[in-house]
Amino acid sequence: MARVLIVDDDEGVRRALADRVRFWEHTVDDAPDLATARATLARRGYDVVLLDLQLPDGSGLDLLKEIRAGEAPVDVVMLTAHGSIESAVAAIRGGAADFLGKPTDFELLRAALERILERRRLARANRAFEEREAERTDPFVADSEPMQALLTLAAQTARSNATVLITGESGTGKQKLAEFLHRESARAKGPFVYVNCVALPLQLVDSTLFGHEKGAFTGATERKPGRFEAAEGGTAFLDEIGEIAPEVQARLLHFLETGEFERVGGTKTLKVDCRIVAATNRDLEAAIKAGTFREDLYWRLNVIALRMPPLRERRAELPALAAALAHGLAREAGRPAPTFAPRTLERLAAMDWPGNIRQLRNVVHRMIALAPGDELTPDLLPAETQAADDESLDLKSAIDRCRKAQVLAALARTNGNRTRAAELLGIQRTHLSVLLRKFGLGD
Repeated sequence: MARVLIVDDDEGVRRALADRVRFWEHTVDDAPDLATARATLARRGYDVVLLDLQLPDGSGLDLLKEIRAGEAPVDVVMLTAHGSIESAVAAIRGGAADFLGKPTDFELLRAALERILERRRLARANRAFEEREAERTDPFVADSEPMQALLTLAAQTARSNATVLITGESGTGKQKLAEFLHRESARAKGPFVYVNCVALPLQLVDSTLFGHEKGAFTGATERKPGRFEAAEGGTAFLDEIGEIAPEVQARLLHFLETGEFERVGGTKTLKVDCRIVAATNRDLEAAIKAGTFREDLYWRLNVIALRMPPLRERRAELPALAAALAHGLAREAGRPAPTFAPRTLERLAAMDWPGNIRQLRNVVHRMIALAPGDELTPDLLPAETQAADDESLDLKSAIDRCRKAQVLAALARTNGNRTRAAELLGIQRTHLSVLLRKFGLGD
């Protein structure tokens, strides 16, 4: 439903337009001239203004200019009985969403309103997506050479419609890479639909992915579209694809090849335009040899392969990841953003992180929950990190520990930006790279 203001000096035209727009279930007000329209716009907010070009007290183009200069997001459709190419061009150049002649073709008007409202809906959805991304507590930090190479390939991949298989250990951030592919693609304004293949009961896998018709099985009291239909125009992310039941793999293969499927209990062939991105932490080639995963499905999924490196291969990014996680988690808890003591970062960098970023997030969350102040000190770390604490009195080792701690602190403060970190440390970026290799923090 939209709020529409009709501005026209002809009462009959205003009444006819208002009746039809109300029939389309929108809220309508009207004004006979520019002065009334300006006063009405000042009092109430509108989504769309249907604006006559010629009015008793001036040109509708003047009001169009004022509306476009204002802060309120109002779309304008110009209406005129004095239609000409020149006036249409002037209206569109002035920022009008559309230009229609009078007497008004209601079907054209309805189509114009639907286009405007759909564009506004997509804009709202996109803003909401961007806001959610900005508020995430598990940011996509990528400053190491392996991650930069991965993102370069992912950005190239995003521009295509090719199916993608993301591999990597549990907790490395495979879903975030899938979201990056969606966000950087031409499908970014479409939906991103997450499907956890592990959580799907065998008897409901078909129904969840492809939907079902009323009466298809006990409990199917109404028609229900599947997840692929929900991803129309966007991306369907199949997480842990290696766990999908063998009984469903043939149907999934057919869908990947044709984009066609039938709902459970249905006879009508449906077609959906969505991109498939799958992810797994399993060795699918071993699963093929074991007979639990179809080889033809594997090759259909593996058009482009992307591997998320484990955290132990991204140690140089750990300070920035930890700092960003701490910032987001503290915001969720209503606390100021904490800082890490250099010794804390050194201990974190010494760990192997078998649980990867998910494990790091849990450790940081624990520290924030237990911290009495705004600094995260080593004593807040869980017991398994204590073995990494080398208290050798050897002078060279102590100096190296100090340098390592300062490097980690600089990386944390600059969100992993090596150039800025080197500036903070007062050294060249090449020297920082040497130190990172020396301390086993990356390339």
